[in-house]
Amino acid sequence: MSYNMLQTQLLKFFFFLKKKKKKMSKLNGDVLNLIFKVFHSDNKTLYSCLLVNKTWCEVVIPFLWKDPWKDLIGENENLLLNVIISHLSDELINNLKSQGVDFLTNSYTKPLFNYISFCKHLNLNVIERMINANIFIETSTVKNEVINLFINENTKFTHLYIPHKFNYQIHLIPGTDHCFSELEFLSCNTCITDNALNGLTEICKSIKVLELIEVVKSNYGIVKLIEAPKRLFTIRLITENCRVDEPFYKILENSFTKHANFIQDFITNKSSISNILSSFVNLKRLELRCNNFTTVATWDCLKDLSLPFLQTLKAIKIPFDVLASLIDNTNGYLNEISISYVHNDEFSNKRIIQAIYKNCPNLKYLKLLFRSSNILELENLLTRCQYLDGLFLITDMYLYNDYILFENLFEVLARSSPTNLFKFKIYINKTPKLESLKLFFDNWKGRHPMLLQTIQYNKHWDEPFDLIEKYKVEGIIKKYDHVLNESIFEDFKWIEQKF
Repeated sequence: MSYNMLQTQLLKFFFFLKKKKKKMSKLNGDVLNLIFKVFHSDNKTLYSCLLVNKTWCEVVIPFLWKDPWKDLIGENENLLLNVIISHLSDELINNLKSQGVDFLTNSYTKPLFNYISFCKHLNLNVIERMINANIFIETSTVKNEVINLFINENTKFTHLYIPHKFNYQIHLIPGTDHCFSELEFLSCNTCITDNALNGLTEICKSIKVLELIEVVKSNYGIVKLIEAPKRLFTIRLITENCRVDEPFYKILENSFTKHANFIQDFITNKSSISNILSSFVNLKRLELRCNNFTTVATWDCLKDLSLPFLQTLKAIKIPFDVLASLIDNTNGYLNEISISYVHNDEFSNKRIIQAIYKNCPNLKYLKLLFRSSNILELENLLTRCQYLDGLFLITDMYLYNDYILFENLFEVLARSSPTNLFKFKIYINKTPKLESLKLFFDNWKGRHPMLLQTIQYNKHWDEPFDLIEKYKVEGIIKKYDHVLNESIFEDFKWIEQKF
């Protein structure tokens, strides 16, 4: 059973239990823990379980506090800081208040749980931002006390995020060895100070994932941090520097080669990385993002790159001709391709569709803009890629009649989709006619019930819902969503929302 199927079945189980509250309360903690592991990233479901009873609350809290920093906005940051500060001793709280730290509520009480002990992610970026936004006196004392709350013998972190120009000798805090003994992920920027760098090098030998944010005036000593881990499997190289620092880039290139045989996942918005990528002989996943100061031409250096074992390719604002060349130089292992936010002409669009169906026989998931003039090439892709399981199409509606495009598209999808393909997302600029949708659904009869999403930025589309309900009853449609923003769902998720 796949993860998505398991999650769906457990949701049905939850709804069943909610109707029978007595039986729900009898589930023991071990069983609940196994169930909640499936929903570890679904905060909405986890929050709904908090008030069932004490046992459920005790099991859910560690999952919610594993990474309390994600998706924080506005007032939630203030609430989180209050909870964190409430873990301090009464003596320290009174001392802070005497120094003018008055953001704590009058109804301050000690927390019911030691929430901090459940944290697995330590995000010093967010902690620093929250303190700076709420405390208008010298903040170093508060920061030190808060850091000491997290780094001690009672906590153990897997993820660590270091802020800009961090100058804290973290390795000197008692309990550091225990606290970071299972560290897997580190995020920091390249202007980190020598003080902090020396300490991080000591505690980061176990990390598997390194995120480096390249900024102006990088510390060349960062090479020590890159070479410290025994094996790096994932590197995220994100540049915020519009100037090219060739000597620094050469240092990065040389230090990354130490891990070349182990790197399987590489994410970057830096275009001049062909030498680095060519050394990653076992790379399985590549994510490329074009930043605001990278010109299209600078990505041409990737055209001759060979990545024979690549399985996943995600690209944002990368030219189609570059991506087509990359796909040509793979060995048939690609099973997921996501290409977004890039304009292209008819020839480039045809070129990449052909590159996909000629080189990706095992393709399971595809996100791609296609031009209406290449509808026959899309049909060739559907015919050749027989393992396709999910299709996300960004439609081109600028040069051709919108309604004819939809009629042709729906006809091809119904006629040529492989047996496994029943999950569709379609980004539309204008809404198709209901007659086109009806014909699509009628032609789908006898196939697996489809999961369908239509995406249209900031425009509600209420017309088809009666039609959709009719075909749901007939078993042709299993689930339909019309969303105003594609970011609500992951590219290849049709059931679980991000938030």
